[in-house]
Amino acid sequence: MSSLPAVTNLQAFEAVARRRSFALAAAELHLTASAISHQVSRLESHLGVRLFERSAHGVRISVAGETYLSRVGGALSAIAAATEDLRQGVSNSLYVHSAPSIASLWLMSRLHAFAQAYPDISLNLSAAHTPSDFELGQADIDLRYGVPNWPGLVVEPLFEERIVPLASPAFIQKHRLKRPEHLLGVKLIQSNVSIVQWPDWFAAFTDMRAPDRFAVRFDRAQMSLDAATQGLGVALESATIAGRHIAERKLRPVFGLDKAVKVKAHFAVYPARHAKRPPVEAFLAWLHGEASKT
Repeated sequence: MSSLPAVTNLQAFEAVARRRSFALAAAELHLTASAISHQVSRLESHLGVRLFERSAHGVRISVAGETYLSRVGGALSAIAAATEDLRQGVSNSLYVHSAPSIASLWLMSRLHAFAQAYPDISLNLSAAHTPSDFELGQADIDLRYGVPNWPGLVVEPLFEERIVPLASPAFIQKHRLKRPEHLLGVKLIQSNVSIVQWPDWFAAFTDMRAPDRFAVRFDRAQMSLDAATQGLGVALESATIAGRHIAERKLRPVFGLDKAVKVKAHFAVYPARHAKRPPVEAFLAWLHGEASKT
């Protein structure tokens, strides 16, 4: 562990990276801006890379700094949460990390049921596209999205999803969308992180090629779905993740669920050593129970 940098230097780096200001970071940590600058400089010397680009216009995090922040930011949060739990006498804690879409559009509306079933478990939930680093102790369980290629970890699929074109009822009626080829005459919304893209859908259900350009592009399913509800175009998203939008009749599968690409893309991921912890066992049992209802 001798290669680990000082925690105070890491805290200074994280605060500057988050606030984009040495002065604001200094105020947050109750230090002077000069002290913060020295701590960051010591960390840069320790790592041998520049974490920030400094100029007369302010401070900008470097590419190396962004990469480092994605790894250590979660670890610092986990340390802070664990410390607070210990101070408060909380021993039955659970740290769950999740991909943003399933967290906001599927998990959050169900958490009250978990809290009622397990009132003694203190749940900590974070969400980001970057997977958690189990070696840094960032999470007990990670709800990941994508192609399951995570060696050395237990990977459990949650549910099968149907990826379908979705649009507002008014948009469907206005453009008289009745057949797949009609989509070539309207604006399509691109979801950059989806494992099923428009070319995949067109190849599965038509003899035509998907458009090369899109009306708008997003890196969050939430934004793609919201754009579709506003009538900005047709989104290609999971009917499961869009369940609330569909139930509230803000969106509708343009061609029903028959024209769907079926995938398993959301997974509960964790190291095997975590499985024996009672909070982990409880959450996984509850999670699969909720998934089976989906």
